[in-house]
Formats: sequence, structure tokens, C-alpha cells
Amino acid sequence: MKSYTEHLWFNTKNRREFINITPQVEEAVKKSGVKEGLCLVNAMHITASVFINDDEDGLHQDFSEWLEKFAPYGKEKYKHNLTGEDNGDAHLKRTMMGREVVVAITKGKLDFGPWEQIFYGEFDGRRRKRVLIKIIGE
Repeated sequence: MKSYTEHLWFNTKNRREFINITPQVEEAVKKSGVKEGLCLVNAMHITASVFINDDEDGLHQDFSEWLEKFAPYGKEKYKHNLTGEDNGDAHLKRTMMGREVVVAITKGKLDFGPWEQIFYGEFDGRRRKRVLIKIIGE
């Protein structure tokens, strides 16, 4: 069995951003040489997310608005912020959007359904964060 690990690094300009990382993950699969296996993509920070969905701007705006309804930004809103942080909302947003995805690799390619793409979701940006890509298989 083969194993391949790669890290992607992000330092977003904005507090919240959605970035399509599908091309970078596809390139990692190619480098791995794995033809049949699994690809894990995991946000390595508790205020960021990795998720699969459609690459459509309106949908991403809907995500932003939906997340803000359920976990609005505000220093006074969260007990976590009593520690001196201001990112209690970002922790909740990460929980709602998910920590990681696993995609099958078939014939050396990510085996997606129609319109599926992999995204990095940032909820407390403007600092350096990492995403893990771990590929295993034959």
C-alpha cells in the first residue's frame, strides 16, 4: 500500500473565505501515484473547514448568510471570547461546515459526483493555517 502526505497553507485576506482547492488535491493525487484508494483532506485548525459542494458564487453567499444567522460574529456573544479571543463564532461555523472530507480515488482520479468540488472554508482568517492531504491506496 502507498501513502502520500502533502500540506496546503493559507493566509486569507478576509475573516471568512471559501477557496476551491480541488486542483491542488487533484495534483496531490497525481503525485501520489495511487490508482485505487482514498484521499483525506482535513482542515488542521479549529476555525477552518473542508467541505464538498458546488462551485457557485450564489451558493457560497448563501453559506455565508446561513452561517451568520446561526453563529453571528460578536465579541460579547460567546463564552469562549471571555478568554480574550473574538472567534467563538468561527468555532461554531467550523462545526457546522465540517472538519474533513474523504474522496475515493478510482483509476488515479478523484471519484466525484456531478458538480462536486473540494473547498477550504476560513472563518477566522488573516493568519497562516494548514490543510492536510493524506492519500492511501494502491
